[in-house]
Amino acid sequence: MKKSILAVAVLIGTSATFAQDLTSKKGESYLPESGDWSVSIDATPLLNYVQGLFGSIGTPAGGSWAFLNGNNTITGKYFTASDMAYRGGINIGMSSTTERAYTAELDAATGLAVASGALVIDEKKTTTNQIMLMGGMEWRKGSTRLQGFYGAEVGIGFGGGAKETYTYANAHSFTVIPTQNNAVDGSTDILSTERKGGVMFGLRGFIGAEYFVLPKLAVGGEFGWGLGLTTTGEESNVTKQVNAAGDALEDATNLTVAKGSAFVLGTDNSGMFGPTGTLRMSFYF
Repeated sequence: MKKSILAVAVLIGTSATFAQDLTSKKGESYLPESGDWSVSIDATPLLNYVQGLFGSIGTPAGGSWAFLNGNNTITGKYFTASDMAYRGGINIGMSSTTERAYTAELDAATGLAVASGALVIDEKKTTTNQIMLMGGMEWRKGSTRLQGFYGAEVGIGFGGGAKETYTYANAHSFTVIPTQNNAVDGSTDILSTERKGGVMFGLRGFIGAEYFVLPKLAVGGEFGWGLGLTTTGEESNVTKQVNAAGDALEDATNLTVAKGSAFVLGTDNSGMFGPTGTLRMSFYF
């Protein structure tokens, strides 16, 4: 934290060498104006780089663009006046990951590894999906390059579920191979698992400040307080197992986790808005 404060001080101290004029020598306004848009990124990589310029603090590291929270929500603003803006954010995400691992090829007649020592491939495929939306309003105070802001926003999200599908290179056999492990993660006889998605809802008020180090470029942060509600779906799996009669294999569906929910009230608790006190860099255009 001390290093981040020092880095911010360096940035502000450097900009302070210029007069506290709200218009640059090229005639560019430092502050946002009606009709401006803005996007924000995590300022930590840049601050780390500034810290690294001083040998006693660390080693310079290349800055990089980063999202403002773990949910990778892209955020932006639109100013309808110099002191008022609409805020919005969106995250639409899907992923599909396939993992594969070698395992010994088994003789279908004996269930033992084939004499040649040949290898075959087991597979595990994981898919996820999520959509998050948020919006709100922001008001600003201050007539210098240091501006405060406050407002409120609401967010809603859907999804968060996942499905895993397992493929076995050696087929199950009631008489020879009734049970086997998937080589990817050692799961026994599981054909698939599914975690159903839920709903996220958050409502918060926020307050923060920005300092415009260059025309239409500011470093700042915000704190928020509000409520959050999250629901989670049930989880189940499908396994290959011996039937009740004991004379054949069957696919059985098993419920493993029941539905759940959580309600919280406090400082930036809903998850979709990002961690409290985030240092961020905002670009206005």
